Amino acid sequence: MKLIQYPLWILYRIWFYVLVGITIVILFPFLFVSILKSSWYPFFFKLARLWAKCILIGMGFYWSVKWTQKLEKGQSYIFVANHTSMTDIMLMFAIIKDHPFVFVGKKELARIPLFGFFYKRSCILVDRSNAKSRQAVFRSAQKRIESGLSICIFPEGGVPDESVTLDRFKMGAFRLAFNHKLPLVPITFFDNKKRLSYTFFSGSPGKMRATGHSFFYPKTYKKETLKKMSNEVYDLLLKSLESS
Repeated sequence: MKLIQYPLWILYRIWFYVLVGITIVILFPFLFVSILKSSWYPFFFKLARLWAKCILIGMGFYWSVKWTQKLEKGQSYIFVANHTSMTDIMLMFAIIKDHPFVFVGKKELARIPLFGFFYKRSCILVDRSNAKSRQAVFRSAQKRIESGLSICIFPEGGVPDESVTLDRFKMGAFRLAFNHKLPLVPITFFDNKKRLSYTFFSGSPGKMRATGHSFFYPKTYKKETLKKMSNEVYDLLLKSLESS
């Protein structure tokens, strides 16, 4: 059985990279124009959602999201989710419609050909090993929030080993929520690791489920108790993953 699966996995993985490249090339003129001015980011966001959906559908994925609490129009949020797959970015774009958000992500991804060109111009990049870079994230995030945008962070700080259900959280997302008095929205991705993990010989078409949990409000915490907030969000996501 494995002998049959390996060639299919290789073709499936190659098709993913081809699909990412093709969709960026097709949308390139529109994406390029949309990043010329920061005020045009909502237009970029719509294009990014189209790009994400094309990839998910092209890979044979279909998705559903259950919101425990409704997102309010005009309200900015801090979105956080578990990070297990290359499709996490696409699924996040797909499930959030009316709240344009900016990713906070690793600067290393900016080196990816073509994708990196737009990534470094549309996201807030962070070098987690550099204290000045981490501080600059808060200044950049403030400008985006003041313009009415939301922020999305994968608080694990990277993709953990596949044997790890959920890695411990970094504090950046929770400090952002506290400093800017924004509701923090925890989201669980249940199937992304199974659909397309970072293991080369893996992946299959199918359903991708997500749950948007009840919001956490930073006004109910003090600066010195932010770790408690982090732990509560961590426990919530871990429990939902283990019970799925």
